Amino acid sequence: MKRPIGILAGTALGVLLSGTAYAQSAPAAAAPTQGGIQEIVVTAQKRSENVQNVPIAISAFTAVALKERAVTSVADLSNLAPNVTLTAGTPFSGAGTVLSAYIRGIGSNDFAFNIDPGVGIYLDGVYLARSVGANQDLPDVDRIEVLKGPQGTLFGRNTIGGALSIVTHDPGKVFRFSGDATTGSYNLVQIKGTVDLPVTKDLSASISFSTKNRDGYLHRLPFPGFNSQNANISNTNSFVAAGYGGQGVGGTEGSDGTWSTRGKLKWDNGGAFKAVLSADYTYVNQEQQANKLIATTEGVPGPFAGLNVNDLGPAEGFPIQTALDVITGNSGYLFAGLYNFCVTATPDQIAARNAGNLCGPRAGVNGYKAQPGLAGSGAPTYGSQFVTNSPYTSYATGNNFSREKDYGGNLTLSYEVSKDVTLKSITAYRELNWAAATDLDGSPIEMLNTSFTETQKQFSQEVQVLGAALDSKLHYVVGGYYFYESGTIHDYVTFADGLLQVNGPNELATRNEATFAQVDYRPSELIGITLGGRYTHESKQFEGGQADLNGFNYDLFNCQGTGANGLPSAACAGLVGFSNPSQPLRYYVTGVNHQAFNNFSPKIGVQLHPTHDAMIYGSFSQGYKTGGWTTRLSNPLPGAQSFGPEKATTFELGAKSTWLDRKLQLNAAVFHTNYNGIQLNFQQGVSPTIQNAGDAKIDGFEIEAVVAPVTGLTINSAVGYLNARYTSVLAQAVVAPSALQTGVYVGASLPATPKLKFNISPRYEADLGGHGTLVFLADYTHSSSIKNDTEGTFLLIRQAMSMLNGSITYKEPADHWELTVGGTNLTNTHYYTNGQAQVAGGEIYGTPNRPAEWYAKVAFKF
Repeated sequence: MKRPIGILAGTALGVLLSGTAYAQSAPAAAAPTQGGIQEIVVTAQKRSENVQNVPIAISAFTAVALKERAVTSVADLSNLAPNVTLTAGTPFSGAGTVLSAYIRGIGSNDFAFNIDPGVGIYLDGVYLARSVGANQDLPDVDRIEVLKGPQGTLFGRNTIGGALSIVTHDPGKVFRFSGDATTGSYNLVQIKGTVDLPVTKDLSASISFSTKNRDGYLHRLPFPGFNSQNANISNTNSFVAAGYGGQGVGGTEGSDGTWSTRGKLKWDNGGAFKAVLSADYTYVNQEQQANKLIATTEGVPGPFAGLNVNDLGPAEGFPIQTALDVITGNSGYLFAGLYNFCVTATPDQIAARNAGNLCGPRAGVNGYKAQPGLAGSGAPTYGSQFVTNSPYTSYATGNNFSREKDYGGNLTLSYEVSKDVTLKSITAYRELNWAAATDLDGSPIEMLNTSFTETQKQFSQEVQVLGAALDSKLHYVVGGYYFYESGTIHDYVTFADGLLQVNGPNELATRNEATFAQVDYRPSELIGITLGGRYTHESKQFEGGQADLNGFNYDLFNCQGTGANGLPSAACAGLVGFSNPSQPLRYYVTGVNHQAFNNFSPKIGVQLHPTHDAMIYGSFSQGYKTGGWTTRLSNPLPGAQSFGPEKATTFELGAKSTWLDRKLQLNAAVFHTNYNGIQLNFQQGVSPTIQNAGDAKIDGFEIEAVVAPVTGLTINSAVGYLNARYTSVLAQAVVAPSALQTGVYVGASLPATPKLKFNISPRYEADLGGHGTLVFLADYTHSSSIKNDTEGTFLLIRQAMSMLNGSITYKEPADHWELTVGGTNLTNTHYYTNGQAQVAGGEIYGTPNRPAEWYAKVAFKF
């Protein structure tokens, strides 16, 4: 039984020392102790265990490891964990507090309320339902556990790819204060602190705070020859003439402005009952997520204002010839091309394409200010002249902010019924209020500007029974879970200087009830068995109100009508396809939509323990993510457009081992996942819509290693490999390969899935002989290329890249203070972290990663 482990360990060590690696499961980036590599206790199975004894692929990071590597948010972990891709922000969200999380090729790259994340984020055991605000600030974290693979049994739905569990600091029984202050590039000022306050012998409290301010790293430049005077003539720089979720225009993008605090009370008198009450608050007020115009697509042909011969007309039942080419679909323009045509064409040219209404005055409805026509306005055209040479500059002038208030509280109670049985309750309530606006077109023209507001409330209650039996050979957890959330998201999107003005209020609510159980039985020293399952019932309701308040469809069909208050007539609305005569601009059908989902997610596992320091495990597990409705639409619908659930089934074989008197730790896993009903964001015209793409298979492996060969030196290394490809693609999801995009088809790779990612982090602590210590730390990560969008747009692909971070820390002898000087992205590697090919809108844009930066930090404790 020992031989396979030895072969695996020897192979992995050889690969590690040769500079390549294969990587998986669990050693946190931890410093060695006198007894060797530090043990890490996790709660991945709802009870405290050494991570090496948990038959799950886990990457765990201690508070020390996070601090030394300047990890200040969840997304910063991306380079340290194999087969994990975490990104601050998603396309067109405008906010770095939004988290795009993928584990082993499964996740979500959207912030909309109508789609659930594929990786569950947990804060002190409480599920955070929205990707908005999930890129948590980390001022007082004890550890972070990254659980890989479906976690449906113990963590529930929407952990189909895995889960990230954030565990914050609990109050201590003695007074303690620790804090740090950091300065650095772009006028960075960050201050953090945590204080433990014993109130009585049995009651203790802690207060943590963090504030971070930093200038933006992308600079807005004035476009040569374009000033406010001719901007007014051309009706540009006019987001206040349309819908918006707030106002804010700054000279840079990608800034930080965050303030957060957390308070805890802990009751523990050494008896059977314990309680922890926690409350936290985060406030964000900063500029939009950095956005770079990469290319323009105004020359791509389309159906708007097509050649007359291809248009609909009386022969098709329309009273007047339309400005829509339905024969070829490409004898006219898309939105950017139509805008350019309108501002440059003569009256005769406009008439020849039946485009008088398209290029004429834009309607003013429901509080929106009427805007004059584009024809003859003298406005500048939109094109590649607005693409700057630097990845960190833009000619944008539009709305630019991100604001968020996120707060909540939770009460955790535990009671030891006996030495073998504990009852536990976690009750939590949270609220989120968010607004953001982004200029995506990179120009002084309002070609594509987005703004969003979101409110969300959630309540959850979890009850657990944790126990042991048969002389602790059997451990079990049985529980129940209740969750309810409700909220709204409102979209405001301006296309082509108001030719299309989207206004989209949406309301959603979700109720979830579940029961779960897991049993871990160790009948002998050699064998362990795991059986578990979770039954979930979930009901959702949604009402969409997406509309175009400038009436583009009516202009397109030359069918404005003569209804009351300047609105189109009912006959005209019905002819164009709008379903509600009383709301003739509303795309989405009226009424509340309902869906219900039921699921059972099982887990079966077997473990072999050939020695005290080695474990081999195999497991079968399933995960589940519920469906919903797509909301971003730019055409009238006869019914609500829904999408179905996702399911993942994973088979995994792994090993965890410790060697050489705790000087070497090796963990490895190989896995196969059947991934069905994949939910992805597809571009349908100007509408980024969620739909089921089809099925995929994901094969991969991971190896993580920690070696402490000599006193003071620790080397952490990890490698992850993924082969994630479609095995079937639904007809509506097929995207043919083109000069612009790799496409979506059977055999194509999934987005956000690098084939190979390798990380090595050497740490050396030098004793200065009574004068303190010096700690030298480096983090090197190499990743193969990643698709940043579903369609695989070539200009957005994150090419193979290497990142290097490093720091030097001096610790004074009494360990009361330390000074760190470090840098991130030291090689100044450039890539796009996310982006969108808005071809119909006229642009391809992306978020550039942060350039090379330095920082200096002083930390103290007493």
